[in-house]
Amino acid sequence: MPISLVTGAAGFIGSHVVDALLAGGHRVVALDDLSGGFVDNVNPQAMFIEASCTDHTKLARIFNEYEFDYVFHLAAYAAEGLSHFIKRFNYTNNVIGSVNLINEAIKHDVKRFIFTSSIAVYGRNQLPMREELIPSPEDSYGIAKYAVELELKASHEMFGLDYVIFRPHNVYGERQNTGDKYRNVIGIFMNQILAGKSLTLFGDGEQKRAFSYIADVAPTIAKSATHDGANNGVFNVGADTVYTVNELAKAIMDAMGSSAPLNYLPARNEVVNAWGDHAKVQNVFGTPKEESLADGLKRMADWVKASGVRQSKPFEGIEIEKNLPPSWKAQINN
Repeated sequence: MPISLVTGAAGFIGSHVVDALLAGGHRVVALDDLSGGFVDNVNPQAMFIEASCTDHTKLARIFNEYEFDYVFHLAAYAAEGLSHFIKRFNYTNNVIGSVNLINEAIKHDVKRFIFTSSIAVYGRNQLPMREELIPSPEDSYGIAKYAVELELKASHEMFGLDYVIFRPHNVYGERQNTGDKYRNVIGIFMNQILAGKSLTLFGDGEQKRAFSYIADVAPTIAKSATHDGANNGVFNVGADTVYTVNELAKAIMDAMGSSAPLNYLPARNEVVNAWGDHAKVQNVFGTPKEESLADGLKRMADWVKASGVRQSKPFEGIEIEKNLPPSWKAQINN
């Protein structure tokens, strides 16, 4: 029975990958520092360890204790827009933490290292974004993700470490941290509706994205450990159907069965339109037809209403306040 390490296992995508691996016959060690995840998300059949990927000494002990066949690295602080203002924190967690894992994977002859990158690596690239495009990230989060992609390629060429890279985008569903104020627009909107607040949109709401239901993403990531044709490949993964944020807000209100006023805030400096092409992942993995936005939102809305309003503290440790969006600056100054 293969044994897999999953980092970020108490988080949103990570916890679903754990479930898929267990269903596929893996033993799973679930690692998370609980900075953004919840231990209740972790399947009780997994062995849970509370630890950070930035703690290289503890990682070394864990790798010495378990003979991992596969590593699934999903731990990250994924607040893309906020990453401009927390550069040191971003690179420490998203680059150095990843390098610590890669070091141990090389030392312990891990069979395959599966890394969850992001569509953020493309920046303002041509649409739909395809894997053969040269990445040109525009924010610190995307830069960090691409740096790890390059490190995996270099580690494969130098040490023979096999890998699979996924670039998901705008994933939503049950177990998402709806209390996070800086990322996951669907969770933010649903939490605002539950709290009786207006929905906050940056700019005119005409930004375009494809929103990906978790069940269309996590099983493919889990399958990649042993799937023929995936080795040393890079894959976009997610939905194809594109919506504006305004259209998304209406769909969320329908799913929640409640309306809310729209509060348009000043536009952020962000990529306006971003969605990927998924021909490659479909050809290699035979991924099923995507879940409709209405059905995916309804499943998530039922879970959100059962879970109730979630609160989280504003991010502590903003490193640069210059050009910080006023709504975020108000949160940290209150």
